Amino acid sequence: MPPKGFTYLGLVIFVAILGIVSAAAAELGSIARRRSAEAELLFVGAQFRAALKSYYEATPRGSNPYPSSLQVLLKDPRFPTVVRHLRQIYPDPITGRTDWLLVMAPGGEIMGISSASARRPIKTAGFPEPFVTFAGKSSYSEWVFYYQMSPVTVARPSVATAP
Repeated sequence: MPPKGFTYLGLVIFVAILGIVSAAAAELGSIARRRSAEAELLFVGAQFRAALKSYYEATPRGSNPYPSSLQVLLKDPRFPTVVRHLRQIYPDPITGRTDWLLVMAPGGEIMGISSASARRPIKTAGFPEPFVTFAGKSSYSEWVFYYQMSPVTVARPSVATAP
């Protein structure tokens, strides 16, 4: 016959081990959810960037090349027909809200967005183009999704010299 309390001690040890395993599984699940949210943030940011690029490239001469609000990307008022640059105002996958930080152009219009989260990202390297500048950033709010026209170089015609 086993000594008294042996079964109880075994049960306590089993419950302790079960608790440790459960805590480790919960931590791994949390990291997986954060990685998924980061991937979704990159997707949503790319959608906003593409919408800003579309708005910029559709701008008639003499008009402002950046939108005054995110809602303008949903239905561009500059045209007589409906022109949509973005399907919806996506929520920030990190915060779960549409509380985007707006990056303003010199004229006061929106040229980009970033997350309002100050949390430290898990992903710190290996970003695809055009997000390679996100490498080494210390918070999600430093991941800025923007569109800025690249400088255009104008080729000057060469002047032929007479022989």
